[in-house]
Amino acid sequence: MEHMPKVFNVVLVDKAFCRKPLSGTLHLTKTHSVFTEKASGIHKETWILYSLVCLVERQAPTDNGYPLQVHCKNFQVIQLIFAEEGECHEVHAALLHLSRPERYEDLYCFAYNPKSDKGEGSGRWNFVDVKSDYQRMGIPNQLWHTTSTNQDYRMCETYPTDLFVPRSATLPVIVGSSKFRSRGRFPTLSYYSKETHAAICRSSQPLSGFSARCLEDEQMLEAIMKSNPGSQFMYVVDTRPKLNAMANRAAGKGYENEDNYANIRFQFMGIENIHVMRNSQQRLLEASELQSSSMADFILSLENSGWLKHIRAILLAGVFIAKAVAVEGVSVLVHCSDGWDRTAQVCSVASLLLDPYYRTLKGLMVLIEKDWVSFGYKFSHRCSHTHGDPKEVAPVIDQFLEVVWQLTEQFPCAFEYNERFLISLHHHIYACQYGNFICNSQKERRDERIQEQTHSIWPYLWENKSEFMNPLYRPDHRQSQGVLWPNTAPYCFKFWRGLYNRFDKGVHPRQSVLDCLMAIREESQQLEKELMSHEQNIAKLEKERGTATYPKRKSLVSSTGVWEQSDLDLDLDHLCGGVRTSFPLVSFGQQRGADGALVTPHRDSSKGLDLDLSAHSHQGSGVRELTCLLSSGSEGIPSDNIIKNPDLVEAIYSVA
Repeated sequence: MEHMPKVFNVVLVDKAFCRKPLSGTLHLTKTHSVFTEKASGIHKETWILYSLVCLVERQAPTDNGYPLQVHCKNFQVIQLIFAEEGECHEVHAALLHLSRPERYEDLYCFAYNPKSDKGEGSGRWNFVDVKSDYQRMGIPNQLWHTTSTNQDYRMCETYPTDLFVPRSATLPVIVGSSKFRSRGRFPTLSYYSKETHAAICRSSQPLSGFSARCLEDEQMLEAIMKSNPGSQFMYVVDTRPKLNAMANRAAGKGYENEDNYANIRFQFMGIENIHVMRNSQQRLLEASELQSSSMADFILSLENSGWLKHIRAILLAGVFIAKAVAVEGVSVLVHCSDGWDRTAQVCSVASLLLDPYYRTLKGLMVLIEKDWVSFGYKFSHRCSHTHGDPKEVAPVIDQFLEVVWQLTEQFPCAFEYNERFLISLHHHIYACQYGNFICNSQKERRDERIQEQTHSIWPYLWENKSEFMNPLYRPDHRQSQGVLWPNTAPYCFKFWRGLYNRFDKGVHPRQSVLDCLMAIREESQQLEKELMSHEQNIAKLEKERGTATYPKRKSLVSSTGVWEQSDLDLDLDHLCGGVRTSFPLVSFGQQRGADGALVTPHRDSSKGLDLDLSAHSHQGSGVRELTCLLSSGSEGIPSDNIIKNPDLVEAIYSVA
């Protein structure tokens, strides 16, 4: 690469930002390929991060030159066309080399240096604290405590050092159970419900084969069951299809025999392995890139990919566990094969359904840090951060983020974060700009000195949280409290265009309605600040003249960015009954007179006005159908509810 830092007369075809090919110069740096557009008086750059490159293909020569297609892990596709075949060959070789580093030190996070105080490094890494989350759950308590058995990763290299187990589980029981579990990943606590005392524990599969058993492992499960005083049994959830689990028996692994374990109920969930998921996502991407205008072709390709079926299977498993914990009050042990793929998916989805905290911005950070980062999800292998076996690559965490998105679609008021936050997480998991998602375990991160040499993503996301806030979120809403019970019927699952097709024809990853609300909120906040400034100036002038001060009024926008009720809010409880939702009345297309006052258009009192505020969803999703008939009959007489509130009528007419 040193002898070819730049290539001239390169044509870039990128459907994300342009409709016609661009001519310019391609610069090859240590971490990025930078395309500079060649145009008079215009300097535009397109940056391609090597960490995001997953495939580089040389295509057949055309009349325009020698094309090279670059596929990125964030689903962007860019085509570079070179005038000379030799240039195309050299750039192809350089991109292959730079996008597949052999060492962690060659990743972007080790070179990235944001503008921040270096002295704050350790503190910023402590921004998300998993121990504090367990304390929030009420752990340790009389039933659960911390065990030091994995200090310095002596017992299990892929587990964190801080683990919680039943108090009744002795050290010999823990050690014996660890030896009987694949990779030494013995049952340990993931989530605890203070209301029902039921727990979600996780582990890997037992080394049971066809007939082997372990007394310590049986005692470990009994200790978990007895740590829930209100239950006489516990569930053991194997997330795999039964056929796959039975096949593992031939290799000396398998699943628990109910005859050997007292008071357990066994359940298979049927979530496929990483190889099936990898192929399924590839077919999904092929469907999303179809050039055919036929709806039938797209629907058929989407169905053949099986992707949404897999998403539904993960959500169904989470619902099963949430029901066991919240409704039945029964503890659950979850495992797959090694306990770091499907187990992480299911435990985190169940926790998200059970606990409103994980539906906040900070809560989702904690959940990912706890169930994925600390419990040894193999980020580097699954996300292909370094050169390795392509069969280890799989979209496991992609599926978790998509399940979260599917839930936000069903419960739009229950999540503090928006779609943009989920897409940003997806981007940074693969971009390797920050050190959180590097390596395959906590031990590897310690050995590679990740915290000393890289930066944490969480403070950055928190500092920019205004971009990721859901304007529909209301902490006091019944959606935001308690357990979520999603509808898992097949028709409730959608294709996530915002993730898979966000680079098509310049369409950004935005939800149009939410972005409109965000823009309105930001503009309202700015106007509020200006109005307060003017009121202060008026009050100052009136004070100097000795006159009365300007009267205060209610704030339209709160300092925290959450809309409060003002004199111009629609009281949907008064109109329709049920859940109250407050919408600031923003009138589009209104005219102002010379004095700046709003001009209200003439209304014909002989005509009625129907205002339909309906969210097309069922009651189970928490979104009510709010249909308000303001007038009925030929005479256009307003309803009794509206007559009782003439100010509301005037406010409604202002937006009509």
